[in-house]
Amino acid sequence: MNTTPRILIGQCAIAASKTKRSTQIFSLQTAIILFVASCSSPNFATKPHPLAKPTLNDIEHIIVIYAENRSFDNLYGLFPGANGIKQASKEQYTQIDHDGKPFKELPPVWASEADQPPIAEHLPNQPFQIDRPSLNLPLSARTRDLVHRYYHNIEQINGGKNNKFAAISDAGGLVMGYYDGSKLPLWRWAQEHTLADNFFMGAFGGSFLNHQWLVCACTPRDPSVPADERLTLDERGLLKRKPDSPPSAKYGAPKFLGNDLSFTPDGFAVNTTQPAYQPSKIPPVKGGDPRFADPAEKPLSPQTTKTIGDTLSAKNISWAWYAGGWKQALADGRRPPVVKRRVIYNSKPGAINFQPHHQPFNYFARFAPGNPDRELHLQDGEDFLQAIDKGTLPQVAFYKPSGNLNEHPGYTDVLSGDKHLDEILNKIKNSPVWKKTVVIVTYDENGGFWDHVAPPKGDRWGPGTRIPAIFISPFAKRHFVDHTSYDTTSIIKFITLRFGLEPLPGVRANAGDLTNAFDF
Repeated sequence: MNTTPRILIGQCAIAASKTKRSTQIFSLQTAIILFVASCSSPNFATKPHPLAKPTLNDIEHIIVIYAENRSFDNLYGLFPGANGIKQASKEQYTQIDHDGKPFKELPPVWASEADQPPIAEHLPNQPFQIDRPSLNLPLSARTRDLVHRYYHNIEQINGGKNNKFAAISDAGGLVMGYYDGSKLPLWRWAQEHTLADNFFMGAFGGSFLNHQWLVCACTPRDPSVPADERLTLDERGLLKRKPDSPPSAKYGAPKFLGNDLSFTPDGFAVNTTQPAYQPSKIPPVKGGDPRFADPAEKPLSPQTTKTIGDTLSAKNISWAWYAGGWKQALADGRRPPVVKRRVIYNSKPGAINFQPHHQPFNYFARFAPGNPDRELHLQDGEDFLQAIDKGTLPQVAFYKPSGNLNEHPGYTDVLSGDKHLDEILNKIKNSPVWKKTVVIVTYDENGGFWDHVAPPKGDRWGPGTRIPAIFISPFAKRHFVDHTSYDTTSIIKFITLRFGLEPLPGVRANAGDLTNAFDF
């Protein structure tokens, strides 16, 4: 029977001539030789097309998740391949007292209450693991809060030596504690994607100031603040101590003049102040407009500095700040001051625990009550979750967990917040937006915990202590530890670069733009 067998390999075909089966059948070997020859002809040749690498412009969504108050060494000091605790020299971890001499042992771990005995004593002058003896507190347990204020952080860093954390803290030796972070859900995301081990908080001090630096790379100012609300500094430019301040941190935390004040001598707000708009810890005037804080209680004057929100809006880039508990806290803040608040600063298990100073855009005049930008851009955490499910996220999204889920020492633990962020990351990964999304998970500041790496040279305001940062994305380098020097303003730089925005003047020139973390 006459046939015309064809052997298909790729896009080439070999036609066997019609001939008698007994003498003209092609062997498979002959067919392959003919195939190679035919495909080598210019008329038939096809060159493979390598997959093109993605570019920065392939990113459609940038999500920034902002947790709370952990240094890099505190959570990721044991991470393989990172500059962690094992890389810390004795000079970097040995803590010194007020007189400049090394402690023979760390100061006691002070209890939260002044009249209570220390939680632990006689710890060696070196880092120790919190979830092992002597404290033996698991990741699911709360520690006390630690002081984390602007001038405290500067003195603790001590010109990059990082050797006065224990001396300046109100928590004593707790500052040197760290965890086995491999038990955390986010550790696995860091292993799979990119962990930055040279990322620093944008400003010295606490959450209020570092949230401002996340959105505007600026320090708020109120020149009208009276002198008695401004901090008193000594000849070194550091907080002035009270006469009865303990001579050694072994006997208690140092005492500073005006310790709870917020403003520098020249009127910059560096420690927590309250916004003039609700939600605010300052209630409204009884019988007055419930949308505003009582001006007699001296909230921070509304700010007008340009923010990343302004530059995004100028280019018609969609964006939102999503805050856990925003709607409930907003309603709570509008109640008359005689009604006891049930949301703001509620630290009971499962409560919202909304923190007004964690909502930076609420301090700016552009987002005042009644302004359309407020309704458009300041949204609730539930709106964030729904937008993920529906695939309707804006191009840039900031997410702030409520206080009970943000990992802040004192009013929550590490593990519950880490589990919460893990759930959100899985939700994003399973959503329609995942393939074109970059997620940046980082912390606002160190929460008073020690870290051994000296911050890079910056300016008057920072950078401060090193913090964790994880870049999670199909575009992120896999199983990668990024040693590039970054700080919080690098996030602004990355967003600005991607969307071609007007640069903000406070963004530091020597801070990386995050692109080394991605496989572009």
